[in-house]
Amino acid sequence: YQLRADPCGRCLILNNINFTTGLGLSTRHGSDVDCEKLEKRFRALSFDVLTQRDLEARDMVSELQKLARQDHSALDCCIVVILSHGCQTSHVQFPGGVYGTDGKSIPIEKIVNYFNGSNCPSLRGKPKLFFIQACGGEQRDRGFLVDSNSPGDEAPRGSVESDATPFHAPAGNMDKPDAVASLPTPSDILVSYSTFPGFVSWREVSSGSWYVETLDGVLEQYAPSEDLLNMLLRVSVEVQARGAW
Repeated sequence: YQLRADPCGRCLILNNINFTTGLGLSTRHGSDVDCEKLEKRFRALSFDVLTQRDLEARDMVSELQKLARQDHSALDCCIVVILSHGCQTSHVQFPGGVYGTDGKSIPIEKIVNYFNGSNCPSLRGKPKLFFIQACGGEQRDRGFLVDSNSPGDEAPRGSVESDATPFHAPAGNMDKPDAVASLPTPSDILVSYSTFPGFVSWREVSSGSWYVETLDGVLEQYAPSEDLLNMLLRVSVEVQARGAW
């Protein structure tokens, strides 16, 4: 891909922190830290950044559709970042879902499809990148080193929170919720998750999520010299290693 336009493209960040009480969705302390890092990083990479905070599901959909309907003809790329609580969902190509502040979930697959070639023709042949900081489920990935004296369901460190919520699989002949995402028929789409499908994603109150902190550092250091897939591999390796502390 040739990324030569100035600005390179538009970047929409949806940052959900405070959720309606009584839903069992905790306040996502530290998410503002993530948001500020990514705002600065993508502006430094020549993107026009728009941030929306604490949106209900219908308003998230409205912002996503608004972005997809814009004319991207003079731009080379489009980025969507979602920082929220997440869950598992049944799917065909992209696992997972994200919550609005009203507790209603939106499948990642639905979000991605707003930007496919049919719905967003001005982005045909251009990279559409989605960065999802949300849990894919409730399983804990404890890394490679496990203390045999520790409770099996305990978080790797005491100062972190997760973005997980329970999943109840719907009846019917649906894909397994923990299936690995494959490349979609619509091309030029990449979805980067903060964790594997089915697992929680860790976030610290003071420094933000492990995923965003690592992503920001890798982009800062390697964006001038490496392609995105190599950088995301670096992010994956570093986050997994951090979970083994």
